[in-house]
Amino acid sequence: MKKSAISLAIVLSLAGLAGCQSHSSQTKPVVAAEVKAQSFEQFSASFIDSLWELSPTWALYSGKHVNDGYLEIPDAAGRAKTLAFVKAQQAKLTQFEQKSLTPNELIDYHLIDNLLGSMAWEIDSFKSWQWDPSSYNVSGGFAQIINENFAPLDDRLRSVLARLENVPAYYAAAQANISKPTLEHTELAVMQNQGAFSVFSDDLLKQVADSGLTATEKALFNTRFDAATAAINGHIAWLDKLVVQLKKDGARSFRIGEELYEQKFAFDIQAGMTAKQLYQKAVADKDRVQGEMAKITDKLWPKYFTTAKPADSKLAIRQLIDKLSTQHVQRDEFVNEVRKQIPELIEFVNKKNLVTLDPKKPLVVRETPEYMRGYAGASISAPGPYDISGNTYYNVTPLDGMSDASAESYLREYNHWILQILNIHEAIPGHYTQLVYSNQSPSLVKSLFGNGAMVEGWAVYTERMMLEEGYGNFEPEMWLMYYKWNLRVICNTILDYSIHVKGMTEEQAIALMMNEAFQQQAEAEGKWRRATLSQVQLTSYYSGYREIYDFRDEYKKAQGKDFDLKTFHEQFLSYGSAPVKYIRQLMQNK
Repeated sequence: MKKSAISLAIVLSLAGLAGCQSHSSQTKPVVAAEVKAQSFEQFSASFIDSLWELSPTWALYSGKHVNDGYLEIPDAAGRAKTLAFVKAQQAKLTQFEQKSLTPNELIDYHLIDNLLGSMAWEIDSFKSWQWDPSSYNVSGGFAQIINENFAPLDDRLRSVLARLENVPAYYAAAQANISKPTLEHTELAVMQNQGAFSVFSDDLLKQVADSGLTATEKALFNTRFDAATAAINGHIAWLDKLVVQLKKDGARSFRIGEELYEQKFAFDIQAGMTAKQLYQKAVADKDRVQGEMAKITDKLWPKYFTTAKPADSKLAIRQLIDKLSTQHVQRDEFVNEVRKQIPELIEFVNKKNLVTLDPKKPLVVRETPEYMRGYAGASISAPGPYDISGNTYYNVTPLDGMSDASAESYLREYNHWILQILNIHEAIPGHYTQLVYSNQSPSLVKSLFGNGAMVEGWAVYTERMMLEEGYGNFEPEMWLMYYKWNLRVICNTILDYSIHVKGMTEEQAIALMMNEAFQQQAEAEGKWRRATLSQVQLTSYYSGYREIYDFRDEYKKAQGKDFDLKTFHEQFLSYGSAPVKYIRQLMQNK
């Protein structure tokens, strides 16, 4: 899963963006005159600058340091300013005639239009700022300033000092906003805010004490630090009481229902089909993949068993997968094994000439910071396009917090073969590679406001592409595990839609993942948890993958003997993180 800093900033910021003056309908003639004097390129640049003024935290996550010391307060005034910003920018955008724009500009037009619509919809319709307490956590912005070496330490500490001032008001606004929340998001908020103390730590105070800040600044820092940590502790205590109350009196359902689901799918995925249509496609694809797995099981059965193969193909597949899954790394070597495999993937990509990798763009494998844990076991945190020299972090959560039984189940899921596929997906040539290219896109719009389905779809596409090119030496065991992994992608769509729209129960969800997708118990339980905490995002993997893979085959047929895989990959990636349907248009128009 790609959990980039940009997407995290969107989640944290939309609840209360601030900093833009409202515009009344009387300004429309002025807007029209202003737009006539602008090219679309100038408008796009102006739009981005205005957005960063509205939300300097979002800018910070994107590598643009506009006002790092300002922490937005997610209150009603902030939401009003966001809606005024949306209205003003939509008025400017609609002054451009779409037919007069270049293909590249037209895609940027659609991306900006979609973003603005999504911002307003989030505030007015979805209203997660009311029912999702986990959206309130100040840790990320502070960690970004403290940990990224984009400026001298003293300058960054001064930004932290200024930012600390609003922490108490931030949590006061959060508590005023929260109304009829879900139990699941409230419990997540407790855990993640407890993780904030990995950022607001004694180590930070020591950095301040050893810094070049003045004595007055150091004293003020300590005062504000104490107030901030008190506010976080107070918020955790408030959330703890809320959890007790919700368990006693009942809580809002985490299921968002069909209407909101389809609306969110349209904004987030931009796939040219409805969520229901994608769900139906996934159901059909599940049967096809299970058929491929049955063929491999027939071939491998005599190698691993002396007993007769069960007549039930799914039972036979499960037994073979269980047999193979005992081959895995030791729990205390999990993170180190990930580090070890990255150079091997780089060597293969270079040898096969699949895509150009820039050795000057660092990839750092690290243990997932505590304030980010509880959502996914592996993720990528990428620098924004303004900070292309910054580190990309591959976050891997160690297993030391698990029981022996849970850890063993987890390791069987991420066994010898699947751990390699995971690293392809997250790192080389998956998320890490795609995001490096995205940051180099000449269009900031495409890089900044990327489409999650394209980003996730690319990572899933590279898994199959690497095996097709010979990674794993065409070993049938690798292909069986790949299909198991791919089946999970397909079932993600089935699962997410079924839970939020069709009312699938936890028991039914676990049965789907274990019996139909051959997942381990720990993985199935973790996916259920993730589906209760997110909506639509789980469908992005399958949606983007199918669009990319199908387009590549179509493009290959059209190019004939002139088709070159590396050229296709680099041209595809050159358009930033735009929706696949728009990249298809650009490449076909060349």
